[in-house]
Amino acid sequence: MTEERTFATTVLQPLVKQKELSILIATIAVAIYFSATTHGFNSSDNYLTIVHYLAPWAIVAAGEVMLLICGEIDLSTGFMFTLSPFILMSFYNGGTPLILAIVLALVISAAIGFLNGFVTTRFGIASFIVTLGSSFLLEGISLLMSNGAPVAAPSSGAVVSIFGKAHWAEPLWVLGIVIVMQILLSATRFGVSTQATGGNPVGAAEAGIRVNLVKIVNFSVASTLAGLGGIIDGLRLGSFDPTNGGPNTMFLAVASAVIGGTALLGGRGTVVGALLGAVLLGIVFDGFALAGVNANTFDVVLGIAIVIAMLLNVYLGYLRKRVSRT
Repeated sequence: MTEERTFATTVLQPLVKQKELSILIATIAVAIYFSATTHGFNSSDNYLTIVHYLAPWAIVAAGEVMLLICGEIDLSTGFMFTLSPFILMSFYNGGTPLILAIVLALVISAAIGFLNGFVTTRFGIASFIVTLGSSFLLEGISLLMSNGAPVAAPSSGAVVSIFGKAHWAEPLWVLGIVIVMQILLSATRFGVSTQATGGNPVGAAEAGIRVNLVKIVNFSVASTLAGLGGIIDGLRLGSFDPTNGGPNTMFLAVASAVIGGTALLGGRGTVVGALLGAVLLGIVFDGFALAGVNANTFDVVLGIAIVIAMLLNVYLGYLRKRVSRT
């Protein structure tokens, strides 16, 4: 019995307490598999391709995680991803300097998130319904502003390079956003309030946490990050496309968060876990492309991955409790 306790204390307990353990193991296993079975997987160019796959999902997921943890969801982030570049271009074409146009586009993105959060909390309407409605609204505005056609993005200058055009700009933005958001979640009072709001909203309110304000701020953060992601991705590609983003980006961001261990019912999750979830999806997407597998198969794998991730997270939760008792 003593040896069992020693093993549990020194080996099992530290491992199972790592919330991202299951997704990290799965990501490493998938990377090893494609390294061994596909040609050209292990190259710097291909690694950059994988990052370009996952960057939009990871950036949007960093905001969605905060909302999911506090018990809400924003279905409109994919369309905010689409719309913000056209808001930027409306200012830029009017003579506004590019950096100021970016700031104004992000301010408007934050304001739209604020409205989603305000309507959700003030009128007690489910965020699923509120943001479903705003999704169609933002999509329509994007199509009107773009006339349904791609628009050429600014292509030169330091601001363009910093916000996506430089070779490794997009990966650096992803890492920076994930680090900042993870610190915000795990090392600040606001992060603690976010987790308390999702874990036990009644108890959080009784403890003096302004639950509705926490939710509204997180709606604004999620919408701002989605807008920033759309700008970065569009500047990298050199074009703003009204068909880019939308539900596909939003669902892949939510999938990344869920696969990374974020609870859909609130109270638990990490931004780092969402990044690992996005990395896993990016590796699978890229590996399938290199192997010549039909792209439609990716959706099948994505569905299976979400279910397996949920089962692993439930099992690890049970294992954490068992090891702690031991």
